[in-house]
Amino acid sequence: MTLAHKLRQLRQLEGDLRGLGRPMTQSELVRGIKQDLGGTISQSYLSLIEKGSRKHLSNESRQLLARFFKVHPGYLVSDPPGFQTELTSDVGTTETRLDRWLLEGASRFAHDRAISSSLERLAAHADTRRCLVLLGEMISMPGLVDRLSETLLPEERT
Repeated sequence: MTLAHKLRQLRQLEGDLRGLGRPMTQSELVRGIKQDLGGTISQSYLSLIEKGSRKHLSNESRQLLARFFKVHPGYLVSDPPGFQTELTSDVGTTETRLDRWLLEGASRFAHDRAISSSLERLAAHADTRRCLVLLGEMISMPGLVDRLSETLLPEERT
């Protein structure tokens, strides 16, 4: 996971913890650091980090953000390619990894019930891989998604 993704995720979690029902904005984060910790960090600096234009935090910024979000400062770096946070082995099948990935996505999109439940249903299917391949084929057929949406999801077409 990149540093940019981690910061966005932490702002989402902090917004939820503060009862906002949405991610904490970068400006709210700047104000929160000033109020809670007496430190300063600029919104434009956070924006550069989250856009990926700036790949690393300064040590001072890393320490401030770690204290604010109550995470270890070592968390606030991009993970190396192939880094896994869960215990895994090569014994796991593609299907199992795919299902786990879909379930993680479902939890990240908990705020969008339609997306979250769709990902959960897909992960619960006995042949997730085949479902995704089929979906890819359906998407490549001109007009099919629109026709199916009109029939199966008329309320989503607004």
